[in-house]
Amino acid sequence: MFTYEQAAEKLNRYGQGHVLKYYDGLSAEEKQALLSQIEATDFSMLHYAKERGNLGRRGVITPLGAMEVPEIEAHREEFEKAGLEEIRKGRVGAVLLAGGMGTRLGSDDPKCMYDIGITKHVYIMQRLIENLQEVVKKAGVSIPLFIMTSDKNDAKTRQFMKDMNCFGYDPSMITYFIQDMAPASDYEGRVYMESRGRIATSPNGNGGWFVSMAKTGVLKKVQEMGIEWLDAFAVDNVLQRICDPCFIGATITRNCACGAMVVRKAAPDEKVGAMCLEDGKPSIVEYYDMTPELMEARNEKGDPAYNFGVIMNYLFREKDLERIMNEQLPLHVVEKKIAHIDENGELIKPEAPNGCKYEQLVLDMIHELDSCLPYEVVREHAFAPIKNKTGIDSVESARELCRQNGIEL
Repeated sequence: MFTYEQAAEKLNRYGQGHVLKYYDGLSAEEKQALLSQIEATDFSMLHYAKERGNLGRRGVITPLGAMEVPEIEAHREEFEKAGLEEIRKGRVGAVLLAGGMGTRLGSDDPKCMYDIGITKHVYIMQRLIENLQEVVKKAGVSIPLFIMTSDKNDAKTRQFMKDMNCFGYDPSMITYFIQDMAPASDYEGRVYMESRGRIATSPNGNGGWFVSMAKTGVLKKVQEMGIEWLDAFAVDNVLQRICDPCFIGATITRNCACGAMVVRKAAPDEKVGAMCLEDGKPSIVEYYDMTPELMEARNEKGDPAYNFGVIMNYLFREKDLERIMNEQLPLHVVEKKIAHIDENGELIKPEAPNGCKYEQLVLDMIHELDSCLPYEVVREHAFAPIKNKTGIDSVESARELCRQNGIEL
């Protein structure tokens, strides 16, 4: 049992003694929850707040070509055979990154529970499970599915899946784990309190999923199952191709350390990261780092040199991720609006960025590896992200793309 004295000692070591300011006024349950949070929180990253301007500096960005659709189709039989062999031998697992809430869609539920149906119920999670089931049917074996939730949506997600009978997926093949959280602070590295008994936190970034697997003990299960490849994908793309045998086979056959599904960008300034080389190693240049020079650059065919955008679907070799985790990924300090209580314990909801969140990013996982295969998929068949209620990348646009692909809503 983590005691008050241990909590105070830990907080004082990192200059965060204010966390216990309201401790005496908390209920017994709230006191225990706060002590548990203090025990679990890594405060060592907070000193980076003052150094945020010197973090995340990019190296020299140069183009990285993709394996394009014509080449994929020419080798489809070979690639699919190799991918199906890995799946049938139990060497492939799927990792769904589903920690988000449906706030931007006007929902208080986990994003995976959002209903995009028109004439019947069709949930985001349902669409993903149905896509995975296509591969299961083709391979003739179930694929282990690891679902990363967050402390905000874990209970609801599990109950939803139970109520829906996992949409027909074998529940014994599904494992849940909660994403690790990082403290949120002001610009001096002093953590904010979201209430009198709780430190303000945020998810540890889209590159933190493997660390979260390890911390929750799920990685041990992955290793015991003999899984060698993990296909990590986002929750919001309802046309997501999950554990696609052709994608897996292409990555393995071409002897690449990882694979990244990509689509041709709709416009040079589209808000997706683009595959590239950074100091000669594979990486991703985020849309907000795309300079006019990079947008205007052309390859030998006259096409945009940074024309392939990532869609948050990556295939990694598990052993490589273990090594990366042990060497530690770079930390990104992001300026955000952070709700918190003030000196009087009153809740403040800022209208402008007022502090720092600390994240690890997938681009750094890729950059730590020697090779990456950008694998082109046709965006009309494999990319229907739901980020907004209306407009671009919205419920509306996803519904239309589902309709074009013969999916009944």
